[in-house]
Amino acid sequence: MDYITIEVEKNEGRLLNIGEMYEVLKQVQDNRNEKGKRYTVGILLVVFVLAKLCGENTPYGMAEWTKMRAAELQNLFGYHRLVKPSNKTLQRLTDTTLEDSALQKTIRHYLHERYGGQQSILVTIDGKTLRGTIPKGKTRGVHLLAAYLPEEGVVLLQIEVPQKENEIVAAPVLLRELDLKGRVVSGDAMFTQREISVAVLARGGDYLWFVKDNQKTLHEDVQRFFQEVDHASGWHVPPLPLAVAEKTSKQSGRLETRRLTAIPDTNNYLNWPGSNTVFKLERHVFQPAKGEEWSQVVFGITSLSFTPTLAQQLLTWTRQHWAIENKLHYRRDVTLREDATRMKQKHQAQVVATLNNFVVALATYLGFSNLASARRFFRHDLMPSFSPWCRYFGKSLGFI
Repeated sequence: MDYITIEVEKNEGRLLNIGEMYEVLKQVQDNRNEKGKRYTVGILLVVFVLAKLCGENTPYGMAEWTKMRAAELQNLFGYHRLVKPSNKTLQRLTDTTLEDSALQKTIRHYLHERYGGQQSILVTIDGKTLRGTIPKGKTRGVHLLAAYLPEEGVVLLQIEVPQKENEIVAAPVLLRELDLKGRVVSGDAMFTQREISVAVLARGGDYLWFVKDNQKTLHEDVQRFFQEVDHASGWHVPPLPLAVAEKTSKQSGRLETRRLTAIPDTNNYLNWPGSNTVFKLERHVFQPAKGEEWSQVVFGITSLSFTPTLAQQLLTWTRQHWAIENKLHYRRDVTLREDATRMKQKHQAQVVATLNNFVVALATYLGFSNLASARRFFRHDLMPSFSPWCRYFGKSLGFI
């Protein structure tokens, strides 16, 4: 037995196979000199991930976590010494030991081979500044742009946005590295750019952009589709074909109604690369406890061809789009305390972000919808059973 059974819900078991994880992570390129190397890169990465899953956020906290379990970890890996890497060793792991692009590729392949998936249609792109990397007196730190699968919680690729550039310039670079056939790329109004639209279409995908005043002419043109047409008395103007979808949901004590109307741009009125359909999304939120309510209207365009069922699909995707903020960036910031962790080196920040993405995806695949709850579960349930299963893991790898 080389796995731990994770009981996420009643009558449902999820497996976290530590042996498989170790076999994959030990293949990550190790840039350290052989001299003075006490632990393999596979051991350090597994320890890093397990400590993160159990609630530790800093190298110092991880080092204490491993020190308290040094004997169990030694048995787990069948190692010749106690496994208790120092906080400096764990810092060097993220600073100079690993190549971020290779680590991303290894993690993505592991998640796919172990848990499947990565075939969902919607890919959202968005950027995040790691505030813990902003030097004193400066306003800019390491900024990363990610392509994310919101249905699965997996980051397909994450790249750095150079200091003198912005996400608009970096987005085509990111998209050129992705296979977008059969996929839809969504982004907020910043990414509503002709060059980025062409980049998506060139990779075989479709786009779904929100439109605001940063593209003033386009914004006004899209709104015209939803305005009543002026015409002389006695003349009839045939209405444009449209599709409407509406959904009401209740969450956190508030009632939200979302209504999306889609209209085809049959005659290419917008003169935008690949544009086929425009849409209007109306949101109405009511909070009974406070007696407050508010409404919002946003517009957008997509290269997807108009069909009667498109409005329902767009309604789903426009909601899923914001998962990159709520389920990835928020979890890294608040739950994993990424922005509160000071990191002086750019490379270190990129590797830490990649490993945090891994922890978020792993918890999602194991069936946890709340990362903080998942970490409490691991801290409580994993460690008491540590000793019984570690010897089996060691035997399965031929260490014992």
